[in-house]
Amino acid sequence: MRTFKLATLALAGVASAALGGNAGIVGQASVHAPSAWSNPALAPEQRAQALLRAMTLEEKAGQVSQQFMFGAFDQFAPIVRSGKVGSLLFVTDPAIINRLQKVAVEETRLKIPLIFGYDVIHGFRTIFPVPIGNAASWDPASVERVQGVAAAEARAVGLHWAFSPMLDIARDPRWGRIVEGAGEDPFLGAAMARAQVRGLQGPAIGTPGHVIAGPKHFAGYATAEGGRDYDSVYISDTQLYNVILPPFAAAVQAGAGNIMSAYMDVNDVPAVANHWLLTDVLRGQMGFEGWVVSDANGTKNQVIQNFARDEADAAVRSIAAGNDMEMSFGPAASAETLAASVRAGKLLQATLDRAVLPILTAKFRMGLFEQPFVDEAAAKTILSDPAHRAVAQIAAERALVLLKNDDGALPLVVGANKRVAVIGAMANSKRDTLGPWAFQYDLPETVTVFEGVRDRLGTGATVETAPGVQLKRNVPSMFESITIPGAAKPEPRWDVARAQGEFERALALAKKSDLVILTLGEAEDMSGEGASRADLKLPGEQLKLFDAIAALGKKVVVVTMSGRPLELDQVLDRAPAILHAWYGGTRGGTAVARALFGDVNPGGKLPVTWPRTVGQVPIYYAHNTTHSPKGQAKRYWDIPSTPQFEFGYGLSYTSFTMTDPVVGGGTLAPGATIRVSTEVTNTGTRAGDEVVQLYIHQRAGRASRPVRELKGFQRITLQPGERRSVSFDLDESSVRYWNGAVRNWVVDPGTFDVWVGASSTATSHATFTVGGQPRVVRGWR
Repeated sequence: MRTFKLATLALAGVASAALGGNAGIVGQASVHAPSAWSNPALAPEQRAQALLRAMTLEEKAGQVSQQFMFGAFDQFAPIVRSGKVGSLLFVTDPAIINRLQKVAVEETRLKIPLIFGYDVIHGFRTIFPVPIGNAASWDPASVERVQGVAAAEARAVGLHWAFSPMLDIARDPRWGRIVEGAGEDPFLGAAMARAQVRGLQGPAIGTPGHVIAGPKHFAGYATAEGGRDYDSVYISDTQLYNVILPPFAAAVQAGAGNIMSAYMDVNDVPAVANHWLLTDVLRGQMGFEGWVVSDANGTKNQVIQNFARDEADAAVRSIAAGNDMEMSFGPAASAETLAASVRAGKLLQATLDRAVLPILTAKFRMGLFEQPFVDEAAAKTILSDPAHRAVAQIAAERALVLLKNDDGALPLVVGANKRVAVIGAMANSKRDTLGPWAFQYDLPETVTVFEGVRDRLGTGATVETAPGVQLKRNVPSMFESITIPGAAKPEPRWDVARAQGEFERALALAKKSDLVILTLGEAEDMSGEGASRADLKLPGEQLKLFDAIAALGKKVVVVTMSGRPLELDQVLDRAPAILHAWYGGTRGGTAVARALFGDVNPGGKLPVTWPRTVGQVPIYYAHNTTHSPKGQAKRYWDIPSTPQFEFGYGLSYTSFTMTDPVVGGGTLAPGATIRVSTEVTNTGTRAGDEVVQLYIHQRAGRASRPVRELKGFQRITLQPGERRSVSFDLDESSVRYWNGAVRNWVVDPGTFDVWVGASSTATSHATFTVGGQPRVVRGWR
């Protein structure tokens, strides 16, 4: 069984541990046949096994320890020299990486290189749209290109491992980290997971110019109560298997080399020490063969969570559960206690070996023993590659979602307006254009919305900007006490006099302009870790600014920027056009300008249901039918129960039609495939993109199933008048689901509805039949 292949190799090499004892492990191990692990002709697993046999307990404990490097070289060199750490993170200077690597491979007994990790979330030097924006492209190929560029830049400076993608399915937009994922749907999330792993890792771990992917957070982090970051989660088996785990399974199948465990309790057991989750499910059922790393201080936090007695107990519990590496802020990791715990009989040596082996294997697969150093000169060339910025621009364009466009307000006509005002707190904010979880960016080269519009119009118009209002947190950021190299310092808060002056200056600019492009939304640090919100209203005095500008009677279009859905009802009533730009990254402003003036046609679709108000949360399209389905839209007394914008929604400057789906064969037999086809026509006057979406519904079976589930999508480009056939193949994996009563994956025969269309409210409909008998089927592997 391949699931436990690495563990078996480790046990084969440690006879005493294989017998369940701890005999023969006290003192320093001898170095057995160093040529065995030095021989590149051997398989990485064989080399790792040979090296493992030569290691002392202390050296093994060092390999499962990773520390943040928030300090100088001289502070961390002794730690590396002592063998107490096998990995470092948050160091990105190739010269420092080379110096630390030199200590590891020349000044330690076994000369084991370090593996360097980093939060490469939506780019390294070139910043791309935030992940939820990339998901809005509904274009896995584009996302794979994005992560390929991110990997190339990260690898160029000496990084080997990215703590991404984030695969948490998020159905509560109050949760700040919704910005880091692919939204609410497991099928879309799985497609984005595969694309990101392929982009980061390439065809295989060790591919030049690529890094190891580290999907996170395993598992259920986004379902925290109240959308409050870090809160406990309580998850049924059906929700876990049918909603939360599919993206992780897709990432494992794509070859992800690492998984990061989550911070919080899962059904009262911390994820970092949850044996069922990390060993039975991740390794046993999904077949994961890499290594698991904790989130920051996740191992130590077991003490705070009233689970472990002390840090030594926490280290034993996490390792025993299947969490192989500890990520720690230092100055000492709880992993330093592991050698003593083995000697005291609190932890089997075989268990520690099982944790160390995949880490060593990864280092061999990455070629670090043959080439531990990075070419510092080459790094500068790769980081400055203009082709990377071109990829960023295309990605930002494909992420744009047109939310409203009354009477063809967009696209704007070049030359029709001689004076243009680009107003709003984010209109000319480079840091907000980039979005959260970006640190190594080149700020001067980042293009804001103002700069994009100015550059697009050139000498044909006077383009000016004013912020009008300032967006700042009411509470300090969790990161303000941490100095992150490369991170921009927060702007000082305006005093009352300046705030009033800036507001009036923005109004004066709007009065003298022919066109106002107004940016509304959230500052970048209002999304992300530690940035949950209790409401979804526009923060600060933005609505006041909108009201004042709208009262002028000027032509106004709105560009929204955020990492989550926002309450826009009062803006929707009066703004003729709203273009949602998320946080577009290095070329975000260029993309917005090109869309506003019709150089590109927005084709993105929402990857998350957009509520009318926070009182509807959580709201998502794949809910079950109630016993009173006719009242589904009238569940609240004071507002409709329907969302502001449904999942999959997005407008275009052109129009499309789709024919009713045609189901080939009509019956899905066991082990077979059926094809669902539709004809899509661009009925407008512009070229444009449509995302053809396929949804199914099981009418009856052994469990109530959601009213609709996404099971296929394709983004296509059509010229005016062009017609194209789009097909989807459905098989047993499309109709299976985890049944909580059977406690397994099942397929129920019977009638299924199928829809194709441009969102989750598609009306083009057909049916098909699933044949055979009720049955248990194969799961993820």
